[in-house]
Amino acid sequence: MQNSEHILSDSPPPADARLRYGSDQYQFGDLRIPKGSGPFPAAMFVHGGFWRARYDLVHTGFLCAALARAGMVTWNLEYRRVGNSGGGWPGSFEDVTAGYQFLKQLAGKYPIDSKRIIVLGHSAGGELALALAAHHNSMRAVVSLAGVANLREAWNLHLSNDAVSEFLGGPPERVPDHYREASPAELDIHCKQLLIHGSDDDIVPVRMSRDYTKLKQQKKEDVRLLEIPKSGHFEIVDPASSVWDSVQKSVLSVV
Repeated sequence: MQNSEHILSDSPPPADARLRYGSDQYQFGDLRIPKGSGPFPAAMFVHGGFWRARYDLVHTGFLCAALARAGMVTWNLEYRRVGNSGGGWPGSFEDVTAGYQFLKQLAGKYPIDSKRIIVLGHSAGGELALALAAHHNSMRAVVSLAGVANLREAWNLHLSNDAVSEFLGGPPERVPDHYREASPAELDIHCKQLLIHGSDDDIVPVRMSRDYTKLKQQKKEDVRLLEIPKSGHFEIVDPASSVWDSVQKSVLSVV
């Protein structure tokens, strides 16, 4: 990852507001608002980290600040993760749902165009974003950045030491309903879907997004894959990387 140490160790530009959408210590988000009068399109961002508590929203503040400079209100969401009380499935998803509903309510207080709200997620956050779009079909589009789009395949590949089993409470044969409810590959999504994935990703293989796109196109869903050549798992969420301009242009195109 280009500039990975910069992204993971430094602090991003400060948010305009840190707001709570629930009573738990992890139920909050950072709101950033572009300069100008608006109303602006808005994006909720769900960070990754294989659903685990040791990864938080700090590193995605850089991306959210970049999108705010490009003219979008951004809502960088924190949520309960595996290792936090109530984290995992379904608690993490319930938080993402509540955070999204909270963002829609903010349209009455901040210069947000309520008809132009999108949801983005990176890695495990891509799974949560796509699942949100399936269960709560009111956003304009959903963007998966190197997303874990097929949870059964994530189990088969034993991604990050079977992180999906930690998240869902077991392997597919033990908790099949959880996989059916959480895996985007098994859910119907009726809004526009954009998948962005680096061709050299060695954390979530690009073939997961390729296979997902083919499956969803066969189901006549509105889905498109942007594959970024010579890019790994993190460059696509790093505004300092050489591929960011392409990523940002694609994100803005679905607003």
